[in-house]
Amino acid sequence: MKLETLIVDIQDKIAIVTVNRPSALNAINDKVMTELNEVFSSILDPKVISGVIVTGSGEKAFVAGADISELKDKSDLEGSKVSKKGHDTYNAIENYSRPVIAAINGFSLGGGNELAMSCHIRIASDNAKFGQPEVNLGLIPGYGGTQRLIQYIGKGRAMELLLTGDMIDAEKALEYGLITHVTTQETLIPTAKKIITKISKKGPQAVALTIDMVNVFFDKSSNGFVKEIAGFGKTIGSEESTEGVNAFLEKRKPEFGT
Repeated sequence: MKLETLIVDIQDKIAIVTVNRPSALNAINDKVMTELNEVFSSILDPKVISGVIVTGSGEKAFVAGADISELKDKSDLEGSKVSKKGHDTYNAIENYSRPVIAAINGFSLGGGNELAMSCHIRIASDNAKFGQPEVNLGLIPGYGGTQRLIQYIGKGRAMELLLTGDMIDAEKALEYGLITHVTTQETLIPTAKKIITKISKKGPQAVALTIDMVNVFFDKSSNGFVKEIAGFGKTIGSEESTEGVNAFLEKRKPEFGT
C-alpha cells in the first residue's frame, strides 16, 4: 500500500510514523485513519521492530484534530461509522505488541489527542498544547476521548476539560499524568528512541503480555487478575524466562531473542 498521508521511517528497528499533512496542521481525515489502521494492522511487523514512535510533521502540530470539513452534513449513521473506524484504528494502536510512543511536537487536540492517548506512552515538547474541544462544535469526542482521558487524568479533571473545551500546556499535562516527559523540540524524538531502546532490552514476550495485561484493566468484559495468572504462567514456562532467570543468577545481562 502506497502511503499518501503518513511517512514511515524505520531506523535501527524503531519505526517512526509521521502524520504528514502540515498545511492542515496534520488533521486526521479519512485517508489518515485508513493508513494508520493499515500501518499498525499489517505493515509494521512486531517481529522485526522494537517499537514505534508516532509524531506529526513540522513544529506546530502533532495532530490538531479531525478534518472538520469531512464531518459536515453527516447523518447519524454516517457519523457512527466514522467513529467506529476511529475506534478500530486506535484500538489497533493500543493493542500493538511493541511499545508505541506518541512524540507530541505541538497541538494535540480532538482526534489528535485521542491518537496520542491510544499510544502506550506520551512525551511532549515544551510547546505542546492538549485538549478535547469538540463541545465547541456541538460534538463529543468520537475516537475514545471520553473514556481514555478519564483513565489518564481522572474523572474530575477529564470532565472539566471535556466540558469546557479548554487547552492545557505541556507542564500541566505532565502534572496531570497525561504525559510522562517534557523535552525540547530537538530532543523529543531522541528521548522517545531512548525509551524504546531501553524497553527493547527486556523480554519481548513479557513486554507484549504486559501491554495486554495493562489494557485488560480497562476492559469491563475481562477479569484482569485471571488473565494475569494465565499470563504469568505462560511467561514463567518460556525459554525467554529461563534465560532471564539464569542471567540474573549468573550475574550477567540476558540475551533475549526477538
